[in-house]
Amino acid sequence: MCESQIRWKQSFYEDVEPIRLREPLAEFLGALDKGEGLVFTYQDAVKLAGHSCPAVSGAYKITQKALKALYGAETPVRGEISVRVLGSVNNGANGPISQVISLITGAAPETGFAGLGEKFVRKNKLVFDEKNEEPNTFIFTRDDSRKSVKVAYHPENIPQKGDLSGLFTKCIVATATKKQQEEFITMWQERVRMVLFEEVKDLFSVKEC
Repeated sequence: MCESQIRWKQSFYEDVEPIRLREPLAEFLGALDKGEGLVFTYQDAVKLAGHSCPAVSGAYKITQKALKALYGAETPVRGEISVRVLGSVNNGANGPISQVISLITGAAPETGFAGLGEKFVRKNKLVFDEKNEEPNTFIFTRDDSRKSVKVAYHPENIPQKGDLSGLFTKCIVATATKKQQEEFITMWQERVRMVLFEEVKDLFSVKEC
């Protein structure tokens, strides 16, 4: 199914800034012309996760901010970025967030591509640092220059409007009316929108390491 055929319920997804990267492996094996690059959209993150939430939207913005800090005006290079997650895979939303980061950067855990000779390695470029745990915090490093940035995400700063928790419970146990279901969706996706367009103060911090 083409992107244009997907009828997203939330129109604001299309307004989110896309992320463009070079992909040397795709160029080498002929999937892309040299310099053509790949473009990832927020819809790609939603398709990977199967849903849209503050964790998925946060992961997209975390990655976007890290790449801008690492590369500036340059085009980021997919597969030449390493990522350290400060905490275990089971801590908070580290698992789902790391999947979105992996999708965009190419950095992968032990299941990743082992490379061609010593080139194009993706395996073990995304690691979980359980000994240095910091909630929702990720360190991105360029493999060429070794420049690193630490990006922290603070979803606890997203304001909650109305009885979101109560509506969530009613929807889960199937006691919500159709009106309540729609009200829950509106509240939920408003939180997503606030993350994607950074309408919350102190939601992200980016620091050079």
